[in-house]
Amino acid sequence: MSGRVDALDRLVAGSPSLAAQRSALLRAASSSAPVLILGQPGTGRTSLARALHAASPRGTKPLVEVDPAGIPAALFESELFGHRAGAFTGAVETRTGRVSAAERGSLLLDPIEELPLAVQPKLLRLLAEHLFAPLGGAERTADVRFLAVGPHDLVERVERGSFRRDLYHRLEVLRIELPALAERGADLPALAAAILGDLGERFGRPGLHLAATSLAWMTRYAWPGNLRELRNLLEREVVLADGTEIAPQAPVDARHAPPRALAVLEREAILRALAHTRGRQGEAAGLLGISRKALWAKRRRLGIP
Repeated sequence: MSGRVDALDRLVAGSPSLAAQRSALLRAASSSAPVLILGQPGTGRTSLARALHAASPRGTKPLVEVDPAGIPAALFESELFGHRAGAFTGAVETRTGRVSAAERGSLLLDPIEELPLAVQPKLLRLLAEHLFAPLGGAERTADVRFLAVGPHDLVERVERGSFRRDLYHRLEVLRIELPALAERGADLPALAAAILGDLGERFGRPGLHLAATSLAWMTRYAWPGNLRELRNLLEREVVLADGTEIAPQAPVDARHAPPRALAVLEREAILRALAHTRGRQGEAAGLLGISRKALWAKRRRLGIP
């Protein structure tokens, strides 16, 4: 068991608030019940899901990640369940879906709120009865553990009818809510130290540490991008710094600046997010708190290449 929990222990080591839940997280990892991880983008939801899989009895089997926002709705069912040759126009050969690829392992749906409504009843049946059918194929069983990552307001989406209530309740057998980084001020020193330790190993820069002057403003900052923003900030400073002391500057305080057009602010926010993530679309969308599809739409509307 100890070899399997390393990933989970590494995750909680830098976060006292998570470390207090280590026993509960280990019990969640050892279960085969679905896990629903809720929180704001950038709070570490995906990292926790991966660590739970790695610490589970299925840890040596595949973890198949599905991004519903990155798959066209018309193709999603085929992508998830697979299809037989000739099942629809363009299906020239049989294709195995993500569910079959995750057999005896785990299937991670992230972000779950982007799951097309038309597919949700079939996913519900898979969760309830462990049965699914590839398009044009015969029904079969699946031995898959489900991990789902969703927003903190998923219940509100259920109330609005954009997410099925029965599917929500089936997924929330084990529910974990991750707080925003702004609510975890006591964790900041340990989180920064853990991230800098990881970056130091990756870049061959041992001994990296955070300057006390930076920690002072970081504990007061709102961190709209949560842990992802913290990691991106520290990584950028590590790349630019020459020594071992990392001293990122506080973001410019624009509270007293005159108001500007919303389109201008939106464009600047998108450009900053893309620059911050070095052009990685999915990470930029997460930093902004929107889906990848919504980010593409905004870039087209604002003329951002």
